[in-house]
Amino acid sequence: MELSAFIIFVAAIFTSNILLTNFLGMCSFLSVSREVQSSLGLGLAVFFVMTVTTALNYAVYYFILVPLDIVYLQYIIFIIVIAAFVQLTEMVVERFSPLLYYSLGIFLPLITVNCAILGVSLFMIIRNYTFLQAVAYGAGSGLGWLLAILALAGIRQRIKEKYVPAGLVGAGLSLITTGIMALAFVGFSGIVVIQ
Repeated sequence: MELSAFIIFVAAIFTSNILLTNFLGMCSFLSVSREVQSSLGLGLAVFFVMTVTTALNYAVYYFILVPLDIVYLQYIIFIIVIAAFVQLTEMVVERFSPLLYYSLGIFLPLITVNCAILGVSLFMIIRNYTFLQAVAYGAGSGLGWLLAILALAGIRQRIKEKYVPAGLVGAGLSLITTGIMALAFVGFSGIVVIQ
């Protein structure tokens, strides 16, 4: 039975969250999640880039790489497509929201090497998704990543006001919190599986 694009979209957000089930894209997730505002900006940028590059990489794969029998170049080509689109996104953010651009700093261009974005493009090929399914998977994965970084940023802002043992301040508590969030998302795993 072939899954509908809507089911894949919802599953990519909850049951197969790219960040909390595959742990892809953790570096920028942990680094930027100190404040909700910058987390929202990066999350929206990742969502946008992930959705569009999934569609672009689908087209490149099935209309260029497969017909020319150069599928072995997919990693390089996918990264080039992602890098070009991130550069375009970075220029747009700098032009229309300089405050967000400076708040994200180095992490905006680092979306290029966010392994979650490349992972989504590779998963859509491995799972033989149709174009609509691939776009739904990309959008759902981006939305799931956004949801996860916003949740962690909110928790981290609340924890700043509380007493935390010195050994847990920083990355330790963030990783423990991420693990608990991942366990919570695993609770949804019985609903639908797309892996």
